[in-house]
Amino acid sequence: MGLIGGMSWESSAQYYRIVNQEVRARLGGVHSAKSLMWSMDFGEIERLQHIGDWSALTGEMTDAARRLEAGGADFLVICTNTMHRMADAISAAVSIPLLHIADPTAEKIKALGLSRVGLLGTAFTMEQDFYKGRLIERHGQDVLVPGEEDRKTVHDIIYKELVVGRVEDASRDAYRQVIQRLVERGAQAIIMGCTEIMLLISQADSPVPVFDTTELHALAAVDRALA
Repeated sequence: MGLIGGMSWESSAQYYRIVNQEVRARLGGVHSAKSLMWSMDFGEIERLQHIGDWSALTGEMTDAARRLEAGGADFLVICTNTMHRMADAISAAVSIPLLHIADPTAEKIKALGLSRVGLLGTAFTMEQDFYKGRLIERHGQDVLVPGEEDRKTVHDIIYKELVVGRVEDASRDAYRQVIQRLVERGAQAIIMGCTEIMLLISQADSPVPVFDTTELHALAAVDRALA
């Protein structure tokens, strides 16, 4: 597998851990995953995101994809939800397939017979259509996002705390309140649509099922690699 990581490395480290633990669990002994990772400098990525230079970001991501393909990767995994904004451009730049992060999450949700989900993530993921649209159009989900103030809270905690490894009890409480408001609006499940959110909250923080995109994506990558 070819992993595009570093956005942030805090969550990319979780991908690496989950992937290798799962391969060892399935194959036994001291087996581990055959993988390549191209890790970005998130300081530059974050700057380009917040000035809205998605063209430059697309260039960075397609370059990473080509490097992984040249290195021998059989398929690609983007270790972040937000940067799936350019998933189509990345797929077009290489001849190997891209395992989209939204798909394994949506399949798990549908398997439980759920169809109305609350989405947490960066402001880009919550407010733009590249992620919500895939859930709606390909998977038939009704997607709820937090209100404006709650979206700011969720986004700021990601960029000011989680990407630098800070996990604060007050922030966990804030996320719990955001989740509760989504549930009150009818959310049957919550998608942790940012790969760092799993550092902060878990199923214990929600009255409805929580779907961790980091774990589900990493496990789907193992499925693909061992198929």
